[in-house]
Amino acid sequence: MRYLVDTSIWSLAFRRNDRSYEQIIQLLSELVDKKQAVLCGSVRQELLSGIKQPEQFRQLKLRLRHFKDLPVSTEDYELAAEFYNTCRSRGVQASNIDFLLCSLAANNNLVLLTSDQDFLQIEKHIKVKVHFIKV
Repeated sequence: MRYLVDTSIWSLAFRRNDRSYEQIIQLLSELVDKKQAVLCGSVRQELLSGIKQPEQFRQLKLRLRHFKDLPVSTEDYELAAEFYNTCRSRGVQASNIDFLLCSLAANNNLVLLTSDQDFLQIEKHIKVKVHFIKV
């Protein structure tokens, strides 16, 4: 099984120094070691955005370069819009990026690994596999 890792999980591993997240960091390390962790460009951008220290930005950018971005197709964008419309019609709101992640996961037979509770609501209305980790 391969996992599309959401920004929330990468962020815990790369941007925070808190021992309470050790289990999540260990899980991510295992997925990386087994080549089961997948990164996409929008998550890469989110992770690198907002870093104030240039050296910290440079180091994270270099660490993330070990991962190729999952390609995004026209069909991925179309399915993301369909997911958005379905959820919106049922009163569930999330960002366009969240729906793109769902689409990438669905179209590539990946499980979306996240600590973002929005995906728990989304999962009820569309066909996406979510592995939620409570933080």
